[in-house]
Amino acid sequence: MRRLFPVTDVTDETAAAGGPAGREWSLAELAAAYVYPEPGPEGPTSWLRGNMVSTLDGAAQHEGRSQPISCPADMRIFGVLRALADVVVVGAETVRREGYRPARARAEFAAAREAAGQGPAPAIAVVSASLDLDFSLPLFTSPLVPTLVLTGAAADPQRRAAAEKAGARVVVAGEGAGVDPGRAVRSLAELGHTRLLTEGGPRLLGRLIAADVLDELCLTVAPMVTAGDAQRIAGGPSVTLPRRMTLSSVLEEDGFLFTRYRRA
Repeated sequence: MRRLFPVTDVTDETAAAGGPAGREWSLAELAAAYVYPEPGPEGPTSWLRGNMVSTLDGAAQHEGRSQPISCPADMRIFGVLRALADVVVVGAETVRREGYRPARARAEFAAAREAAGQGPAPAIAVVSASLDLDFSLPLFTSPLVPTLVLTGAAADPQRRAAAEKAGARVVVAGEGAGVDPGRAVRSLAELGHTRLLTEGGPRLLGRLIAADVLDELCLTVAPMVTAGDAQRIAGGPSVTLPRRMTLSSVLEEDGFLFTRYRRA
């Protein structure tokens, strides 16, 4: 791993230590590179970051899954971003496709999470209007911290009851059947979750962008091309005008670029 941007004395040191390709960064170094903004004078405010991967030709998946376009360094960063977050927000379709499991506690981050007032692992918050989910899965029945289900007020009462019976906490974040992204962020903050991470999928990320609640995008650019008709990292409704993001940092390993953009 080596830092390409911003260029600092540390950039030169990490590159020199491992030659042209740099060296493998420790988890602590990665955590420092991706730390959430410090709370302001008025206390913590919500910060929603997305973490996605894309090929050079814009595919966010291959054959319906992101794993084939990922790499070990991408998975290290994936784990670090989870370890820094209070909650991981994910769409129901991604839960079904990717076989989501509860986030696990990691000894390397235990002290830092305790110092930050966090639980042993981030909660998973599943966004679903229909609640068409398998509530017998470990994600709902045996997480370290209860899984949250974000849905609308008009969601099927029987499905809501099934989620709660399995051990999930249902959070109403919309007046109709669906979830309002802004209300979802506020509802999570009311539960004490202000360091938010979303791993998609594309439809959910697109809705978050359209609602203007995405503060940061961590995008891995894979040195691969796939063609085909795979989804982009964000879909759904379009914004009126493209929103400008500011480049915060770029890391590189084995041809993969790990970029970080913030609100302009």
